[in-house]
Amino acid sequence: MIKKAVIPAAGYGTRFLPITKALPKELLPIIDHPTIEYIVSEAIDAGITDILLIVSANKNAIIDYFDYNMELETILLSKNRHYEYGLVRNIAVGANIHYIRQREQLGLGHAVLQAETFVNGEPFAVLLGDDMYVGKDKPAIKQLVDVFEKVNASVLGTMEVELKNTSKYGICIPMENQKGPIIELKGVIEKPKVEEAPSRSAIGGRYILTPTIFEYLRNQPKGAGNEIQLTDAILRMMGKEKVYSYDIQGKRYDVGNKIDYIEAILDFGLQKEELKEELQKLINSKSK
Repeated sequence: MIKKAVIPAAGYGTRFLPITKALPKELLPIIDHPTIEYIVSEAIDAGITDILLIVSANKNAIIDYFDYNMELETILLSKNRHYEYGLVRNIAVGANIHYIRQREQLGLGHAVLQAETFVNGEPFAVLLGDDMYVGKDKPAIKQLVDVFEKVNASVLGTMEVELKNTSKYGICIPMENQKGPIIELKGVIEKPKVEEAPSRSAIGGRYILTPTIFEYLRNQPKGAGNEIQLTDAILRMMGKEKVYSYDIQGKRYDVGNKIDYIEAILDFGLQKEELKEELQKLINSKSK
């Protein structure tokens, strides 16, 4: 059973400047909860008990968010605001939250490498802070955990994208004559040119990895974007052990993309009883 998860959250959030100059992109709210809380909750709902958040020097607000705020809690209790007290007290209940700083932002592969000591030789999950999922029947990362327990090998969560968008993702190269939903991979390539894309199967921000990955991340040369790419290390790891892909069942929001972020706010708002009627009226009025 996968019990550890790594959530890289050290990036600059340049697509949301200027607000991310002062506020980590992972704390941008979906109504009244930050995006990173939904991702942490996804891991907890999958049975993961230890979560490592990889942050940078300007991301202390993330650490504060998952910590207790004794002053606020005392004030809420003194005013008999027990519901609000529960909201702030019970964040990420069910898991131990750990932190480490990534001193330099050298790419996703470099960020994951910071987790080697935390992982301690166990298979582990990786959940990217830009990708929020609403799983169809179970959390996205739990779907991959279940596949891992069948194949006992690394599993990449994937989704099918339009050909014109393949240059934005790590793209999978399946073995010949493979039939889903679990696909053995022949290779992966990071952000290929559209005309060179081997498939439309894109890695969607969720991974289950064996600790073998660290053997390759330690000496991984820089790749696309002059960064240490996790995809490149996974490709090298395929020379030693099998790697599979699985199409995640559910709705994905790339909350690093402004339109997806707005869509997430609307969708989550429409699910809240106290908001959905007025929000639907507002949407209808704006669409006339």
